[in-house]
Amino acid sequence: MVNMAIFVSGGGTNCENIIKYFEGSDVARAALVISNKANAGAVAKAERLGVPVKVVPKAALNDPDVILPLLKEYSIDFIVLAGFLLVIPGFLIDEYDHRMINLHPALLPKYGGIGMYGHHVHEAVKAAGETETGMTVHWVTREVDGGDIIAQFSTPISPEDTPDDIAAKEHVLEMDHFPQVIEDILRV
Repeated sequence: MVNMAIFVSGGGTNCENIIKYFEGSDVARAALVISNKANAGAVAKAERLGVPVKVVPKAALNDPDVILPLLKEYSIDFIVLAGFLLVIPGFLIDEYDHRMINLHPALLPKYGGIGMYGHHVHEAVKAAGETETGMTVHWVTREVDGGDIIAQFSTPISPEDTPDDIAAKEHVLEMDHFPQVIEDILRV
C-alpha cells in the first residue's frame, strides 16, 4: 500500500477526487494533505473525508528539518501536486525522485514554467488562439514544469470560449483522468 501526500493550495476539487478515488483501494491511500494556505478549500474537504491535514507555509516547506520529518511521520512514499502553487525545493525533489508528480492545466511544453498556473495558463491559451487545451501529468524535477510527461489529455476549444470556459473544459479532464493516471503509475 502506497501512502500518498497530496500538496494543494486552492479549492481542492482534485484533492477530494483523489481521496475518494483511492478509498478502499489496495494500491494507495491518501495518508496526508499538505497545504501552504490554512484557508484553502482543500483543507476543509480533506478534513471532512478524514484525511490528516498539515498547513506548511513556504518557510517550512523550504526547511528540510521540518518537511522531511513530517513526511516520514506519515510514511509518505509518493507525492501528488494537485494545484500546489509553491516551487518545490530541490532537496525534496531529490528525496522523492520519480515519486512526485504534478498536474499542469495545459498541454506541456506549452504554457509551463514559473508564473504559469491556474487562470494565467487559460488566459495564455486563449490569447494564443489555440484550438485545443488539456492537462499534463509529469514528473517533478528541478526545472519547473520540465519533468518527463507521463500522460496528456486534450479537449477542443473554440474562438468563442473565454478563459473561464477553457478552464472549465480542462477541469473536466482533470476530474476524469488524474486519479486513474496516479493509479497507473503506482501499479507499475
